[in-house]
Amino acid sequence: MLDPLESSALAVLWVLLPAYVANATATLPRGWGPPMDLGRVWARDGQRVLGPSKTWSGFLCGGFVGMAVGLFEAWLILLAPPNLQIVPHFAASVAAAVPVVALLAFGAMSGDALGSFVKRRLGRPSGTRTLLLDQLPFVLVPVFVGFALVPRLFVPVFVSAEGVLWLLVYTLGLHALFNWVGYHAGLKKVPW
Repeated sequence: MLDPLESSALAVLWVLLPAYVANATATLPRGWGPPMDLGRVWARDGQRVLGPSKTWSGFLCGGFVGMAVGLFEAWLILLAPPNLQIVPHFAASVAAAVPVVALLAFGAMSGDALGSFVKRRLGRPSGTRTLLLDQLPFVLVPVFVGFALVPRLFVPVFVSAEGVLWLLVYTLGLHALFNWVGYHAGLKKVPW
């Protein structure tokens, strides 16, 4: 049997894996396609709404790859005998897990876009490092929406000191690792 810290570590990673994968794979199209803001500027400050690095191809690629990972997780957990199921179920079946997995994957992509929107309003150019705004919105958006829409899954996983700790450790650590790999693979212009 796992202790609470180990159990929380597995649960947080399991639930957020579709969001992490979505955020990491959004760079695969390499900026191909139209930007999400279609080049529009925000009237109040004259800056781009999101900036050139947020494209529809990245949003969709990340979202669908993240969903594929989440649906694979939903299938895997259903294969495990009940006494070996140490991570939470997304839903009772793979088909029923689709909305939860979509929330995680596309919520991550929406959170990432929200972070870019806020950075533009703060006058930060696209590609500049902005501590916490680069790392947290892509996980906080799906988690907070999950609290409202799927509390049976999100509340037990994230409403504890251990859940918050692991969310921060994984998010800050994996974000740095994936960005470093993406930069060295030529998929990102900056290593952050």
